Amino acid sequence: MTAQKVDLNYYVPSGEKYDSQIPTPKEVIGHEVGEWHVTHDKLVEYMKALAKASDRITLEDRGKTFEGRPLLLLTITSPNNHLRIDDIRERHIDGTNNPSLDVSEDPIIVYQGFSIHGNEPSGSNASLAVAYYLAASVSSATENLLENTVILFDPSFNPDGLQRFAYWANTNKSKNINPDPNDREYFEVWPRGRTNHYWFDMNRDWLPVQLPESRARIASFHKWLPNVLTDHHEMGSNSTFFFQPGIPSRTHPLTPQLNQDLTREIGAYHAKAMDKIGSQYYSEESYDDFYYGKGSTFPDINGGIGILFEQGSSRGHAQETSNGILTFPFTIRNQYTAAMSTLEAAKNMRVKILKYQQDFYKKARNESSKAKAIVFGDHKDAAKSFHLAEVLKRHQVAIHEVKSDFRANGKQFKKGYSYIVPMNQKNQRLVKAMFDVRKSFKDS
Repeated sequence: MTAQKVDLNYYVPSGEKYDSQIPTPKEVIGHEVGEWHVTHDKLVEYMKALAKASDRITLEDRGKTFEGRPLLLLTITSPNNHLRIDDIRERHIDGTNNPSLDVSEDPIIVYQGFSIHGNEPSGSNASLAVAYYLAASVSSATENLLENTVILFDPSFNPDGLQRFAYWANTNKSKNINPDPNDREYFEVWPRGRTNHYWFDMNRDWLPVQLPESRARIASFHKWLPNVLTDHHEMGSNSTFFFQPGIPSRTHPLTPQLNQDLTREIGAYHAKAMDKIGSQYYSEESYDDFYYGKGSTFPDINGGIGILFEQGSSRGHAQETSNGILTFPFTIRNQYTAAMSTLEAAKNMRVKILKYQQDFYKKARNESSKAKAIVFGDHKDAAKSFHLAEVLKRHQVAIHEVKSDFRANGKQFKKGYSYIVPMNQKNQRLVKAMFDVRKSFKDS
């Protein structure tokens, strides 16, 4: 059996006009999106080409992975917004600090991230088509979208894992694709591409922030405090497509109900878009919204809306499933569609989402806490306390070293070894999420 033959029009609207000065993915990487699994070097090459060709895109290299791959972040918005991008960012942050600031005319900030699990590659491969469309489309709708939206575009959350899996899928691809699930192509060898270089699952590192990929990402997050963050994943091959909200009873108690209501409203845009292309989907099942150390929930405790996408995985180029043959391009198209429906929802819901974030921090500051502060430290293990303080600082949590020795609750806290975290601060809810011990849950 041959692979599904597609070109760029399989993903982007074929009836629109595109700027001919913007290179297509094939013109740079040498193959159609979905024909091969894009390697990270080709992904980087294409994003650099877009940034060079388009005045809608700037590119930032935020550091390197353990294997030396660049951690790119594209900022995609209108040329007019790029001229005042620093002012837009500063005003956006001001809105989270000043509840009386009128944010109704401000752009919404959307962080789009792809394939934090490297062997869930449809996300990063879809980023090629999404970035092309945003750079090349000359429709009035796209121009209006970019005028009202600043998109922080992270084409590969996990460069090393993506590269590892692309190598496997491409080197085990046959000229004539065999969709039999028992074929070697669909049995990736250990350690697989899910993790980073040191085999760490980076979708558990949004709170601990121990890896270079996470540190770059979290620094960008707190620099901007995006209103919406999307996290594109894959799941079992016999599944369809999932978007949040997740299981209602498995939402963290510190997440406001309005967060879930807005997520559900955004979900209506995903449903409409999936219906349009004839793809099956579901929501409010299978996945939780509890642990804040994942990409889809971390924004929820930081005034934003996190959205998880899960696409049934082809695990290669085309595989037989209970729903028929699942092709790699099909999985990419679903991810592309969800990425674009997110942007449509964000633009249309811009004011209510901006005000939600503003109100989130206003209420957080006004919340009473049983404790005025949290104190931690251990003079017998200074490194442990230092590194915990380091984690808190990476999350912009206000923290101070104790000025003198004192005793509390039968424990001695010594100057130079101990820290105080005041609860009267902007990130009070984040502090609670990190330090509170919860033993009762809605569904247990």
